[in-house]
Amino acid sequence: MKNAIYPGSFDPVTYGHIDIIKRAAEIFDSLTVSVLINNAKTPLFSVEERVNILKDITKDMGNVHVRSYDGLLVECCRANDAHVIIRGLRAVTDFEYELQLAQTNCKLAEDIDTVFLATRLEYAYLSSSTVKEVASFGGDISKFVPPFIADLVYNKYGR
Repeated sequence: MKNAIYPGSFDPVTYGHIDIIKRAAEIFDSLTVSVLINNAKTPLFSVEERVNILKDITKDMGNVHVRSYDGLLVECCRANDAHVIIRGLRAVTDFEYELQLAQTNCKLAEDIDTVFLATRLEYAYLSSSTVKEVASFGGDISKFVPPFIADLVYNKYGR
């Protein structure tokens, strides 16, 4: 079986994330969406909320599993018997950072590869940070996230 990990903060989950999840799930036998526990950041949603949102989004995808993780990503891969890390690329600016991460992970675990999926053109501009910024000012985020996520985001901002 070919198992892959798609890691991220997913704060909040966007249509771009969902697209990568769907495409990776078609390529691999099993895909684990791993929600990063990062104590250095103050997320909009708790880890538990993000995991539950992703479980709801992926409930009809039989080969997709959602878990949280902290620590090294390569250890998360080992714990989930995954030998591939999925990363989405929006633009050239993403590539340099993502390449550094991939090379570091390769040094830590030579048996784990990184596969880059180019984001579809309609999502190339989209980031969780953009969604949060637009929502914080009361802007329309309906083109960025599914309706139930938009409601959750607006509620977090008291809108």
